Amino acid sequence: MPDWLVVCLLGIVEGVTEFLPISSTGHLLLVEHWLPRQSDLFNVVIQSGAVVAVAMIFARRVKQFLFQWRDPETQDYLAKLAAAFLLTAAGGLLLKKLNYTLPDTPIPVAWATLVGGVVLIGVERWLSGKPMSSEVTWTIALAVGLGQLLAAVFPGTSRSGATIIAAMVLGLNRPAATEFSFLLGIPSLLAAGGVHLVMAIRQPPAEPISWGLLALGTLVSALTAFGVVKWLLRYVQSHTFIGFGWYRIVLGGLILLWAR
Repeated sequence: MPDWLVVCLLGIVEGVTEFLPISSTGHLLLVEHWLPRQSDLFNVVIQSGAVVAVAMIFARRVKQFLFQWRDPETQDYLAKLAAAFLLTAAGGLLLKKLNYTLPDTPIPVAWATLVGGVVLIGVERWLSGKPMSSEVTWTIALAVGLGQLLAAVFPGTSRSGATIIAAMVLGLNRPAATEFSFLLGIPSLLAAGGVHLVMAIRQPPAEPISWGLLALGTLVSALTAFGVVKWLLRYVQSHTFIGFGWYRIVLGGLILLWAR
């Protein structure tokens, strides 16, 4: 299979799964069972494409942050996003200082995917019929930051899944939780992609980087994520995440069977 087609397929997988609460890492593991495995740089940087799509969809919000930052409500929301991001960044730096390494086998990813599905269903059942708010409190913002850090420590947890669940457990409704999670993903994933790019430029890996293929994968990821995120924002207005929970359970089981 030509390299450009492999990169396009992986970009589609990333674009579809990055912002759905179903674990992009778990899907990339499955897909790479049949397709050539790409570098960590590739897997991280193509996330930036998905982030660009989110920034375009939330263009009104982004403009509000840039041009109406003197507004007290805007400042409050920005401060909470910043706090959640800084909490995640500080936790990430601490893990790096402690020489924490991500698991290199699919089993932990499979269990994180499966357990995350069970948690998602359990939370939705528990919240059924309960009144939910659209206000992001400081407690919710910090909990979302911790949820993002949890997803970084346990690949397969799903960044969007962990952050949305954390917000919902504390009483934030699905649309507001989804928006906060997605907006937080913009600086978080761009920072991760930027750090990996700088490291690759300063210390080039042994295998040469195909910048053209990297750009192609990022573009495909962006185009795919644009459609997926627009669909999800409509979906959460009137649906729960239970279907995604069952999907995760099946996916986690498939990875466990494949890894045997």
